[in-house]
Amino acid sequence: MTELKQLRSNPPEGIVAGPADEENFFEWDCVIVGPEGTCFEHGVFPAKITFSEDYPLSPPKMRFTCDLFHPNIYPDGRVCISILHTPGDDPTGYEASNERWSPVQSVEKILLSVVSMIAEPNDESAANVNAAKMWREDRAQFERIADALVRKTLNLPPRARST
Repeated sequence: MTELKQLRSNPPEGIVAGPADEENFFEWDCVIVGPEGTCFEHGVFPAKITFSEDYPLSPPKMRFTCDLFHPNIYPDGRVCISILHTPGDDPTGYEASNERWSPVQSVEKILLSVVSMIAEPNDESAANVNAAKMWREDRAQFERIADALVRKTLNLPPRARST
């Protein structure tokens, strides 16, 4: 409830979030506007955040409910970012424990981290291998796909292809 009040009184730019239903504070809807200066700029990306019964001891789960081709987003929309990983040591040794979930984190910090992740993908820790490969090897094609997804979120027709 405290985090919701904070988000409503001082919302981060380009982010709207809150309970999907005022009767259930464990399921939130959010919308993230694509960060300026990126290939996702102006896109409107809806997502769901689901909190466990033992939040804040365990991290919430976040999933985009629209198509979003991105190295750190699974094809089913689940977000893969360190801040949402279970607290403690990473069994693979990739992440430091201070990068993972901690009960002192907040919904605002999660959402700001996701905006940063959208702007600057981590292609070394890919949830979507095809997107990570394209991000590294064919940035122009990746940006064309991102542009098409942005246009789709805005209900705009695809850009005409030049021949």
